[in-house]
Amino acid sequence: MKQELEIEFKNLVSEKDFHKIMDTFQLKEDQLKKQTNHYFDTPDFSLKAQRSALRIRHIEEGYVLTLKQPSQGHLLESHEILTDTVSREMISSSFFPEGGVRELVEQMGISPKEIRYLGSLTTYRTQVAYKSGLLFFDRSHYLGTIDYEIEYECDDDKSGAAIFSALMDELSIPIVKTENKIQRFFNFKQQQ
Repeated sequence: MKQELEIEFKNLVSEKDFHKIMDTFQLKEDQLKKQTNHYFDTPDFSLKAQRSALRIRHIEEGYVLTLKQPSQGHLLESHEILTDTVSREMISSSFFPEGGVRELVEQMGISPKEIRYLGSLTTYRTQVAYKSGLLFFDRSHYLGTIDYEIEYECDDDKSGAAIFSALMDELSIPIVKTENKIQRFFNFKQQQ
């Protein structure tokens, strides 16, 4: 199991601003690569109640099971590679594979047997190196809606916040409070 602290800054933007930023970085629509996040929680959202999230991300290279948990004001991501067969079984039934992620879920006081598949969110993403981090351009489709997001991932809180804020200011794009994708997915799902 691999673990990493996710330090990121994000901003939901309009479709127009999304294309404006892509143009600024000389990016084209055909550079957006597809990835699908399959989300899980218990029927009463026990993971969400602990500000945590569980997903399987499917990209061309394969499948990764990730548990996100609050840590040091950010999110600690715990990752495990899954096979196609195990991923499909987890999505289609209440099967939860053995491993470090399962152990972390159990340590949270949540029975892996209660974990259920809730749905998927497909993102078309590209990235560029920017200053001391990575800038991501995401167009996400879920539950009949589409949103556009810019993310900046880096290794340092303070410089990252300043870099991201300066970029949005330079492009005249207001920064809005933006929840992560899984929270937006859950909030939208609970409204249905």
